[in-house]
Amino acid sequence: MKMMRRSYLVLSVLVTMCFIIVSLQPAVLADEKDKRPPRAIEIYPEYPGVVVSQGEGVRMDIRVANKGRADEDILLEVTTVPEGWKAQIRSFNFAVTGVHVPNGEQKNITFLAEPEKGVKTGDYLFSVRGSTKDGTLQSDNEITVTVKAAEKIAKTKDIVITTSYPVLQGPSDASFEFSLAVESKMDKDAVFNLAAQGPGEWDINFKPAYETKYISSLRLKGGGNSTVAVEVKPPKYAEAGEYPITVIVSSENRKAEAKLQVILTGTYGLEVGTTTGLLSLDAKQGKVANMSIYVKNTGSATNHDVTFVTYKPENWEVKFEPETVDAIEPGEHKQVEITLTPYEEALVGDYSVGIDVNGEKASKSIELRVTVKASTAWGWIGIGIIVVVIAGLIGLFIWLGRR
Repeated sequence: MKMMRRSYLVLSVLVTMCFIIVSLQPAVLADEKDKRPPRAIEIYPEYPGVVVSQGEGVRMDIRVANKGRADEDILLEVTTVPEGWKAQIRSFNFAVTGVHVPNGEQKNITFLAEPEKGVKTGDYLFSVRGSTKDGTLQSDNEITVTVKAAEKIAKTKDIVITTSYPVLQGPSDASFEFSLAVESKMDKDAVFNLAAQGPGEWDINFKPAYETKYISSLRLKGGGNSTVAVEVKPPKYAEAGEYPITVIVSSENRKAEAKLQVILTGTYGLEVGTTTGLLSLDAKQGKVANMSIYVKNTGSATNHDVTFVTYKPENWEVKFEPETVDAIEPGEHKQVEITLTPYEEALVGDYSVGIDVNGEKASKSIELRVTVKASTAWGWIGIGIIVVVIAGLIGLFIWLGRR
């Protein structure tokens, strides 16, 4: 019996201790969480120092950490850029000036630096800063880029690049994707670096075939091959023309090049309106009403053969002068006169007249509100009838009064 009581006693003590530990655990975790300051941020680069060859750019992650207990909107900027360099903070698709970071979390953003032609060897210091939206907190860090003399890499037959479509054509606001087959003629496994030279401010990135992630190198077995997609995005308002792009695939002291080309046809856009901004007018039954509109080319390519189509009430007439516009240059306005005649038996009231402006590869629609009013002649006729009636009544009263 004593042994059983001791066993029960020991078991009770153990259960009680377990219960106390479990009940205290949330409090301990909460206490650990509370040790974080109310607000704290930190921004730091993935690699504080890197070495590149002359003519090469730098692309790395910047880590933005929120070490406080409150969510933060953190503004980002490159505060120091050495002469001869361009630097910015980006996501994959656009430049970034800020990022939202929940409390206790961190986010990665891309730091991109591109040298201009003629940048010499040496050390170049970049400074990046993160600050809260209210300006209370700030974190600064530095990146040192060491530029060394470029190694002479000879073109070789050990790397073969082929593409079926080296020239792509489209509007300036489109993105283009080339497909390249990279083949290694080497007898050993190797890592191949991917680089591209193109027009300034163009985004050029490499992706594995049928994938969305970006890469800067790939590994091939001896005698192996792989397909790489080259994604090219011109600036939205790039002018029409031909733009060459050179893709370079290198490994150790070997390299191969592929010449690509993007032909931009420009963007197409139209704007239609009035100088006053009003799209309404008054008209009378069977009488001509006039209105002026403008047509503006908001694209970067010339819009040819601009025509006009109307949707009007039955028996109405709508004419344009000129009936067609041969060409509108980018940014140019053209004035068009509209002559509108309502049906002579149209009822008094508001009517809608739709106009489609159709360009070479763009169109725009507007809707006019036409208020039809009765002709003034009927007003005078009505007044005349009233006058005659009144005169008749007066004469009748006078005649009856004499009797």
